[in-house]
Amino acid sequence: MLLIKLAYEGEINIIEDIQSMRHSFKSKNVILGISESIEGNTHFIKILCEDSDYSDKLQNMVYLYISNILYKIVVDFFKKREMYELITDTYFFLKHDEILTVEDKSMKILLGKIEGSDDSYVFYMNRINDIIDKIKLCIEEKREININGFITFRMKDLINDLESIVDKVVEKYMIEKEYNEFIKLLKYFVDIQESKIYEVNIIIDTSGNYKVMDGYGNDIFEDFISDLSESKFGGAINIEDIIISGLITNSPRKVIIHGKDNCRNKELLETIKNVFTDRVTLCHNCKLCTTNKIKI
Repeated sequence: MLLIKLAYEGEINIIEDIQSMRHSFKSKNVILGISESIEGNTHFIKILCEDSDYSDKLQNMVYLYISNILYKIVVDFFKKREMYELITDTYFFLKHDEILTVEDKSMKILLGKIEGSDDSYVFYMNRINDIIDKIKLCIEEKREININGFITFRMKDLINDLESIVDKVVEKYMIEKEYNEFIKLLKYFVDIQESKIYEVNIIIDTSGNYKVMDGYGNDIFEDFISDLSESKFGGAINIEDIIISGLITNSPRKVIIHGKDNCRNKELLETIKNVFTDRVTLCHNCKLCTTNKIKI
């Protein structure tokens, strides 16, 4: 029984993916037949199954698999025809090497090589799934699809989702760039000034509260607040801002973090490690690491 018929012209590479699909179904004890033919410049591929094996579930699985194959073709077309122009026209302020970096990051994400599990990850996956769903709807309209025609006439239905992914990549890239430049500036300031305190201990209890002590066990958090007040810092501040500001101002030779696993603001730890680098020690087993019910 015919499940789907594909047609295409030119150098579209689809046979390897079709064979991979066939092996995947075979591993599930479902045998698919593949029929190939050429008429003029047009290649035809028919995907079939035994009448006894047919079910709506099988049909849907094949449609979904083919949709993912066509998605890769769409992404390849987008990269070759649209992406570079989109980035250079919209983000003209990026340098050439930055454009190439954004292009590379965008392609990795579009091809599903997404790291992490933050809001960006959810955004990327939702957009990719939206594109695949739109492709699948086109396939479901009838049991055949002309790939070249699909690219020509249906690409406009997918372009907004593709462009939104690139936009998100650029947004993240710019945020990371600004953060790295900020860290570089803080690190430079720390490196050139004389240390006012030799050792600072940052203790984080099981509730995520902080305590800041010097090497002699004195609570110096109030000193950090005083330093911040003297700098006439404006705007809203939180505990993490006070800790970072105090560390920068005092430039300690040693920063020991106790109970890092209790920290609910991982960005604070990353900032401290990036600015103070080899001055930072992550402690796990001393008495300070087990301090509980700290409140600031």
